[in-house]
Amino acid sequence: MMSTSTPRCRIIPSLRYKDAPAAIDWLGKAFGFEPHLVVPGENGTIVHAQLVFGGGMIMLGSSGGHGGGYDELVKAPGEVGGVGTQSPYVIVDDADAHHARAAAAGAEVLLPPEDASYGGRGYTCRDP
Repeated sequence: MMSTSTPRCRIIPSLRYKDAPAAIDWLGKAFGFEPHLVVPGENGTIVHAQLVFGGGMIMLGSSGGHGGGYDELVKAPGEVGGVGTQSPYVIVDDADAHHARAAAAGAEVLLPPEDASYGGRGYTCRDP
């Protein structure tokens, strides 16, 4: 999928996944992200993808295997002992409904929905 439009957002998290094609599908199902640009690589990998949600965007690609300096700087959690390597914060209209959708799609809920002392309501989950 290709798009030539310029995104409106100016800060875009970049993520790495062992199985980036499956991650793209899952992020759509669980969180509502839609592909903006997907550049396939060899052997079923993704060289680069841009997914949009509302006015925001994330970028992702397959971990390892592309070469270049950036691959040496960013790793998927499975490559560094399972700890999180990125933590995008996504603002949604209804945190409870969004949580239910993510949980139904298999997101591991780490912190259930709760009101924050500084305002707003949110939850924390880990994707596969």
